[in-house]
Amino acid sequence: MERKENRASFLVGCAGRCHLGNSRNGICIDQGWFLVRRRRAQGIVRRGEPDYILFFTVLTLVALGIIMVFSASMVKSLRFYGNPYHYLIRQSMWAALGLSGMFFLMNYDCWRYRNLIPYVYALSLVLLVLVLIPGVGQMRDGARRWLGIGSLGFQPAEVAKFTTILFLADMLARTKDKIRHFFKGLGPYLLALGITFGLILKEPDLGTAVTLAGAAVVVLYISGANFFHLAFLGLASLPVLYHVIISEDYRRKRFLAFLDPWKDPTGSGWQIIQALYALGTGGLFGTGVGYSRQKWSYLPQPDTDFIFAVIGEELGFFGTALVLLLFFTFAWRGYRTAMAAPDRYSCLLAAGFTTIISLQAVVNIGVATGSLPITGITLPFVSYGGSSLLMSLLSAGVLLNISRYANR
Repeated sequence: MERKENRASFLVGCAGRCHLGNSRNGICIDQGWFLVRRRRAQGIVRRGEPDYILFFTVLTLVALGIIMVFSASMVKSLRFYGNPYHYLIRQSMWAALGLSGMFFLMNYDCWRYRNLIPYVYALSLVLLVLVLIPGVGQMRDGARRWLGIGSLGFQPAEVAKFTTILFLADMLARTKDKIRHFFKGLGPYLLALGITFGLILKEPDLGTAVTLAGAAVVVLYISGANFFHLAFLGLASLPVLYHVIISEDYRRKRFLAFLDPWKDPTGSGWQIIQALYALGTGGLFGTGVGYSRQKWSYLPQPDTDFIFAVIGEELGFFGTALVLLLFFTFAWRGYRTAMAAPDRYSCLLAAGFTTIISLQAVVNIGVATGSLPITGITLPFVSYGGSSLLMSLLSAGVLLNISRYANR
């Protein structure tokens, strides 16, 4: 009883309730944009300024990311392209595109495109299928995760993360009470999520699938799903996860390297050891921007998966503490926005996007510090990668739009 009251208090804080007149057969019919527009006309809900703490937190992370991507990728840029600014230019272009999208979504109310969400979600599934087709999907580093032309590509899995949160928030807001039942309520969502996870795993991209699954569980729980149902699903998925890990040789080696990287220091444990060297070398104040030694072909993927280690080496303990503080601030303001959202749909949207970005940051930092097995997950807003940066900024744009209605 106490657990239900705690969760109910969160939803009440989100204003995730509907008028009794809009309820049929115990199912909440969320009026979305029409309800908010009527409340705005009545002066009940007003669109104000966005959460500037959240806004400047995102901008700071993006600015830090551009600086550190330039520093971490300089050696690789010279080696493969003969131009130290190659990755800097590309990241800056994606940042400009992403910030434009963030500003647009920040000013375009999230209820206006709600009817398009099922189609956008279906399109993301089509993209996940296309990327698996030889000759269509681009193979890089042993994985078929990219679609595009030439060197310009994007990852459909990143798009799927964004659209899945939209889909869950939209559908869960429409079927409030059904989610309490396992087969009639939770079942359809598990089927849709299972298809999404399966396609992402097929690429293969275990890290993205696990991160998205974690965010989906949080959204389902907040929406009213039974805790024991979710706990049962979590326990039942452990054997599946174990099979997925041991079925591929590189995954098994990564897991064993996580347990003891020094058992194979020049092989599977190399990445973790070099990341720890980088963090240890930085000390309190770091070696200075641009002066990392590990990025000189010692640390693989210094601009993506292990950029946090480069930050630790060049900016020291205080630099890594700043990154942690920024992501903590993002999570704090994001969940604060969710609790003050004007309706159930926007509450679940805010909670979902806050969770998936925060969880991705935790996983990336955990990998760089040797606290988690290597997953290939980037650091949101910071790591090099156009798809990840674009989708993260679009998610931030939705969050900032909802914050304009929080506590109004």
